[in-house]
Amino acid sequence: MTIREHLEREEHDRLSDKAQFSDATRGRNRPEEVPDFDVRTCYQRDCDRILHSKSFRRLMHKTQVFLQPEGDHYRTRMTHTLEVSRIARTIARSLQLNEDLTEAIAFGHDLGHTPFGHAGEIALSEVMDQPFRHNEQSLRVVDILEKDGQGLNLTYEVRMGILGHTSSSRMPETLEGQIVRKSDQIAYINHDIDDAMRAGILTDRDIPKDISDILGDTHRDRINTLVTSMITHSTQTEELGMDAEVEAAMQKLRAFMFERVYKNPVAKGEEAKAREILKRLYEYYVRNPEKLPPDFQPQLSFDGMERTVCDYIAGMSDKYAMYKYDELFIPTAWQVRG
Repeated sequence: MTIREHLEREEHDRLSDKAQFSDATRGRNRPEEVPDFDVRTCYQRDCDRILHSKSFRRLMHKTQVFLQPEGDHYRTRMTHTLEVSRIARTIARSLQLNEDLTEAIAFGHDLGHTPFGHAGEIALSEVMDQPFRHNEQSLRVVDILEKDGQGLNLTYEVRMGILGHTSSSRMPETLEGQIVRKSDQIAYINHDIDDAMRAGILTDRDIPKDISDILGDTHRDRINTLVTSMITHSTQTEELGMDAEVEAAMQKLRAFMFERVYKNPVAKGEEAKAREILKRLYEYYVRNPEKLPPDFQPQLSFDGMERTVCDYIAGMSDKYAMYKYDELFIPTAWQVRG
């Protein structure tokens, strides 16, 4: 018995019958031969493939909410991804579900985010004349764009978890994917409060009392309440979710954040400039496709110019997008190099 087979057998001994077992995966788009000495389950292998991908590394330089904040302690897509992973794994472990599958979905869920956060999504939606959805782009990244067009060839359950983590029309089929979907909300609502307080947009006193009375007064208390409610409710009712009172309070908090932070001019004041940067880059590369990097040139023949340029720009980090804009549109004598 290989180490992988031992791990697969152990899953059946310790996980709930509702878990997604590694040896029951629906497989990969391209079948792969399993190495003779295999030490990882399929979902552990997927975690590693995502973790070592170029698109995962770029998350450290992609905006979460605040564009180019002053200070080192604001969240990025990378830190958000890690927070989602930890929250989701805690819930999955407590419910005896598959932590490895949960982690793989969490690692991959935001790979398709554009530079400059949702401002980038708006810009690419406008130039492409169709909605740009980061969950769909995340799936495109792992299926097609990584490894010079080969993709990562992930398992079906990880791929559908990534696609369904924020979709209004598609819910992940596995409980592990549904946990990541809820953990994403828990993470971003709470860490965005923390960042908004750091930016001087909010104080503890601004959180409505009817919300803090249920969820708690601090970052730690709110996350603990939400995670604990998810675990206890799901255990007692055998239905994944939170207590109705806690769920309602979280949705009120989310609405409060949209009103006070996500549309706040301090947080969003630079977004018009960010959108203009991406639009100018898009227009330039559509006019000059030969200027695209060599690894994007083959894609032009089967995806077309607009889709290829969109993929290139969507994959940029904030810093790289600004660097390319500087290089292409700012006279050399005026360029500022960090």
